[in-house]
Amino acid sequence: MPITPTYPGLYIEEIASNSHTITAAPTSVTVFIGYTHPFQTTTFNEPVQIFSFADYERYFGGFFYSSYFAADEAAGLFGDVAMAVYQFFQNGGAVAYVVGLMSKRFLPGSPPAGNWPATAKFYNNQATAACGNVEFAALVVVDAQFQLTLTLENIVAAQGSPVETLLMADVTITYAPTAAAPVGANSTTETYPRVNFGPAQDANGLPNANSIVSVINGSSQLVTAAFTNQSQPQSEHDLLSASSSPPLTSPFVNSLSVQFVFGPAMGTPNSSPVATSGNIFDVLDFTQAMLADSPLDKLAIFNLLVIPGVTQAAVLSGASSFCLTKRAFLIMDPPINDTPDGAVYSSVQTTSISSDFSGMPKSKNSALYFPYLQSNDPRSGAVVYIPPSGTVAGIFAEIDQNRGVWKAPAGLETLLNNVTDVVPNGRMTDQRQGVLNPQGINCIRNFPGVGPVVFGARTSVSANSSFQEWKYVPVRRMALFLEQTLYANLGWVVFEPNADPLWTAIRSTIESFMLGLFKQGAFQGNTPSDAFQVKCDNQTTTQDDIDKGIVNIVVAFAPLQPAEFVVIQIAQLAGQTQTS
Repeated sequence: MPITPTYPGLYIEEIASNSHTITAAPTSVTVFIGYTHPFQTTTFNEPVQIFSFADYERYFGGFFYSSYFAADEAAGLFGDVAMAVYQFFQNGGAVAYVVGLMSKRFLPGSPPAGNWPATAKFYNNQATAACGNVEFAALVVVDAQFQLTLTLENIVAAQGSPVETLLMADVTITYAPTAAAPVGANSTTETYPRVNFGPAQDANGLPNANSIVSVINGSSQLVTAAFTNQSQPQSEHDLLSASSSPPLTSPFVNSLSVQFVFGPAMGTPNSSPVATSGNIFDVLDFTQAMLADSPLDKLAIFNLLVIPGVTQAAVLSGASSFCLTKRAFLIMDPPINDTPDGAVYSSVQTTSISSDFSGMPKSKNSALYFPYLQSNDPRSGAVVYIPPSGTVAGIFAEIDQNRGVWKAPAGLETLLNNVTDVVPNGRMTDQRQGVLNPQGINCIRNFPGVGPVVFGARTSVSANSSFQEWKYVPVRRMALFLEQTLYANLGWVVFEPNADPLWTAIRSTIESFMLGLFKQGAFQGNTPSDAFQVKCDNQTTTQDDIDKGIVNIVVAFAPLQPAEFVVIQIAQLAGQTQTS
C-alpha cells in the first residue's frame, strides 16, 4: 500500500514480487489396481499410499497362495499384484498407490451394487474352526494347497486365577503347504504358551492379559478369535463339545488338534475347492475403480497406471480413457502365452502378440511391453512367470530419478532386477523385433553378457501416422510432466487482473522454470530460444478473451527424440600409400 510521507527523511516500502516459483510435478508415482489378500487387506477399492513393499505387506497382507486365484492367473485374466508391487520397488520405484479389489467370490451373499464396502471383513468363504464356544477365523486362504491347523496342548485348569477357574493351554497354529502346493512353499507356525479361555475382562472389569481372545487378536497373523456366547469352557471336556467344528469325538488325552475347513461359498469341509477359470475375475471389479468421482479419481496426481496381467479390452479401454483424463500413462501387459511369431511352443498352439495387440485399445498415453518375465518367487525361490508392467514401472522411476523424464526408459542401462530371463515363448531375434517394433510393441530382451533389459520406447499409437508427434514414450511423458506441473502451479493466476502486468508475471514464472529444464538438458536446441517458447500477451489473449475472463498461455518445447536406430557407415580408403 502506498505510504503517506509526513516528515522529511527516508521511507521504506516493501513491494511484492510479480514472479512465482514453480515446483516440478512428480513423474513416477504409480497406481496398481488388482486383487489383493482377501482377509488381510485393510481397505478395499480406495487408493492407499505406500513407500516400500513392507508398507504393502502392512496394508494388503503381502504374498499369498490360493488355488482359487490360480486358474484365472494361469488363464491370463489377471496377475499377482503383490509380485508386481515387489518388482516395482526392486527396480527403482519409490512411491505408489494400491487399489485393492475384492472379488465377488469373497463377499457374503449377493454383492451390493456399486463399490463394495471397504469395511467388509468376514466373508462366506473364510475358513473357521471352533473349540467349544471359542471360534477361530482364518486370516489366510485355506484351500487344497494350504492347510491351517490349531493345536491345544497341556490343557489344565488354572489355579488361583483372579477370575473364575479358567482353562489354560499352549496354543500352536500352523499354516502348512499340502502336496498340491507350489514347489518350495514354506510353512508358518505361531506359538502362544499358557493362554486361558477366559474373557478379556474379569467380573471386576480388570483386564485378563492372557485371555485367548486378547492374545490371539493382538498378535496372530493367521487367525482371529472370538467367543460365540458369554460362557467360557470350565473343564477340559468343554472343548470337546458338539459345537466344535469339525465335531471332536475322540477320547480326551490332554491335547487336541482341529483343522480349519472351507466356508460354504468356496467348497465343503475336508474337500478340495472348485477353482475353474472365471471364478474370480470380473471386468466390473476393475472398471468401477476408475469411474468418475471414484476414490482413485479424486487422487490429486499420479503418473503411471499398472493393472498387472489384465489384457481384456474392456478394462484397458477404461484405463486408457482414465489416464487421458488424469494426465497419466498406462503400462500394458501382453497375454501370457503370446509369442513373437505365433509359432507352436511346447506342443501348445499360441497366439502372435501382433494379432492380440491389434485388438487392444490404442492411446498416446499408453505403451505395451512384451513378453512375460521369468523371475524367482521371493517366498520359495521357485521359478515363476510374471507380467512385465510392475517391473517396467520401476525402470521408469529409476530412469526418471537418474536421467530425467525426457530420457527413454529403455536401453542397456535398464537392467531388470530379480528377473533371470524372459519366458521361453517370448525370446526373439533382431529380425523379429524389427517386425514388432514398428507396430508399437516394446520388447524386453535378454542379451548375452548384459541380461534382460527394456529394448523399446514407443507408445501404442506409434504406428498411426496421425500421432507421429507422440510416437515415443519419453516425448509423451515429457509433455504430461509439463502439463501436470503447470496445472499444479498456476492456480495463483485465477482472478488476477487480466492485463499486461499479469501476462508479464506469467511469462517470467514459466520461462524461469523452463530455463532450469533447459540447463538440465531436457530439450533440443543450443539456446533457450531454440529449446522453448512461452507466449502470453495481447496476441494470445484478445479483448474478446478478456471480456470472457480468459487468459491464454502458449508453452512450446523442442522434445528430445531417442536415438532409436544407430547407423554406422564403414568405407574402405583405397589407393593410399604407406609411409614410414
